[in-house]
Amino acid sequence: MKLRNQWLALPLTGGLAAALLTGCGTESGGAGEDGDSVVMGMSDDVLATDPASGYDPGSWLLFNNVFQSLMSFPNGATEPEPEAAKECGFTDTETKVFECTLRDGLKFSNGNALTSKDVKYSFDRMMKINDDAGPAIMFPMLDRVETPNAKKVVFKLKYADATFPSKIASGAGSIVDHASYDMDALRGGDEATGSGPYKLDSFDKEQAVFSVNPDYKGTAKVKNKGVTLKFFHDDQKGLKKALLNDEIDIAYRGLAAKDIEDIEQDTSDASQNIDVVEGTSAEVQHLVFNMKDPVAGKLGVRKAMAYLLDRDALVKDVYRDTATPLYSIVPAGIGGHNTAFFDTYGARPQRSKAAAALRAEGLSGKVKLTLWSTPSRYGPSTDQELKAIAKQLNASGLFDADVKSIEFSQYERDIKSGKYGVYVKGWVPDYPDPDNFTQPFFGKGNVLENRYQNSDITGKIIPGTAAETDRTKTDEDYSDLQDIVANELPILPVWQAKQYAVIRDDVYGVESCLDASTVFRFWELSKA
Repeated sequence: MKLRNQWLALPLTGGLAAALLTGCGTESGGAGEDGDSVVMGMSDDVLATDPASGYDPGSWLLFNNVFQSLMSFPNGATEPEPEAAKECGFTDTETKVFECTLRDGLKFSNGNALTSKDVKYSFDRMMKINDDAGPAIMFPMLDRVETPNAKKVVFKLKYADATFPSKIASGAGSIVDHASYDMDALRGGDEATGSGPYKLDSFDKEQAVFSVNPDYKGTAKVKNKGVTLKFFHDDQKGLKKALLNDEIDIAYRGLAAKDIEDIEQDTSDASQNIDVVEGTSAEVQHLVFNMKDPVAGKLGVRKAMAYLLDRDALVKDVYRDTATPLYSIVPAGIGGHNTAFFDTYGARPQRSKAAAALRAEGLSGKVKLTLWSTPSRYGPSTDQELKAIAKQLNASGLFDADVKSIEFSQYERDIKSGKYGVYVKGWVPDYPDPDNFTQPFFGKGNVLENRYQNSDITGKIIPGTAAETDRTKTDEDYSDLQDIVANELPILPVWQAKQYAVIRDDVYGVESCLDASTVFRFWELSKA
């Protein structure tokens, strides 16, 4: 057993041209003649098969392989390129009109032709349904979609947004067949009709079976005959056992850090034919503070916690170095990244500064605090992590902290109602741009629901950066935003993940599925 090469993130470079972009990939069908079928296991659930609803990593894994978007992220890229479209781009200098021209011969897996009508229908439907668990929240800028002819789609935006191409390249841009999906309601059952490289043949609690779509036309070249995705529903031990017993070829999203470490160090026969593949990731995790809470709402309390948090110990003891300490809102490998929290609060616990922050707040005695966690949504070690943080706080003698964990559905309701003072939130980006790590947290419709507002961020920085087509020119503004957040502390960044897949050694191509775009590309997988 060996650790395969680490694949590094690529920084953002250049800008999105106002002229139409041309596709750099050749058209490719879904022949899938180069390899055998692949069986993959993960402990995440797929919560939706309808793109108007799903907004979770498992659902987007399905969307990215079954549905096409107008644009997509090639392996290792941080800027999107045409996919269902043959060319796309802004046609105005204000980045408020975005046009795409479709490829020739596009078809859904049911044989229906894909035209501009389906693209418009998909976006209109998503916005009309506006599902609480769906991606409509990503498109507040969208005014209307026009279709001058069967091949051309024109998006008219309410305000400038240079990241719009990245947003439609994500799972949120999935194109559905207008004849198969109701405009006013989510599709019942577990079927999915798309035009992507794969067809969804079956879906149940135990597994999803995907076959190659012979009618697919796009940039992906399929290297296998199909993929079976087995669900382990947060059963990390079961996932590990299935891999060791040769019941699956790939274990993805769900192995505990200790399991990965054990497999790397295991010299027994069971693990000799197993490789650990490490890739880059922009997945992050934060402690979030309810700014209206009587305890966590006090800046001195939040500062004391920032001075006492030992990220290195957490990464080593809880995550076994399968993550890295995070000292910013924008993670490493994404444009605009800085180290505002390192610069402000340091990397090692500073009890004297924590005590001074509490005194300045007029607090004496131990601060009683509950850290709220949820057992499965943000990774198998989240509860353990929160307990370790509570232990660090209590070791200072300044806090009396405990941890409570609750199932995700109730957890979300309680956060919305303002019940928790401090809670954990993880974030898997929709697209690899600093906008996706800032606008959802600090702009209108704050997904953290922590009652935080800053007029400079919402009124100046976010609109200004959104309008800039040359993304490298936004670095200074994003740095200012991160400095503001470090000073006001509505959230406290903890770690940035590394991506792992653990595979049988006759499986290839996984390295092309683990990058900052978070797109797991079934078509890159092959099996000898």
